[in-house]
Amino acid sequence: QMQLVESGGGSVQAGDSLRLSCAASGRTFSLSPMGWFRQPPGQEREFVAAISWNGAWTLYADSVKDRFTISRNSAKNTEYLQMSNPRPGDGAVYYCAARKADRGVSDTSAEYDTWGQGTQVTVSS
Repeated sequence: QMQLVESGGGSVQAGDSLRLSCAASGRTFSLSPMGWFRQPPGQEREFVAAISWNGAWTLYADSVKDRFTISRNSAKNTEYLQMSNPRPGDGAVYYCAARKADRGVSDTSAEYDTWGQGTQVTVSS
């Protein structure tokens, strides 16, 4: 079983940058496709970005494309979400998630079987 722990959340001003990290332990991280989701206040959880097990494939929600970058470092068992030019609408609890090995990238939360506890991101204008 894999455990995921997010960090790096906080309060930023619109236009600043922020990097979220997700540290993995347990099941082999290097073979697992990973993703980031977020849940704004009073709203459903939504897809943000996903990355394949080897980093060759990435997928982004239209709302964050060209502003956010997902990456991973298998030597450190860590996934990242670089948030550039964040907007107030990006404020949410951000969750990292893992799929089982031998799966592809996915924007569907039900296809992820392991979740972190979440980290809060607040963006002020």
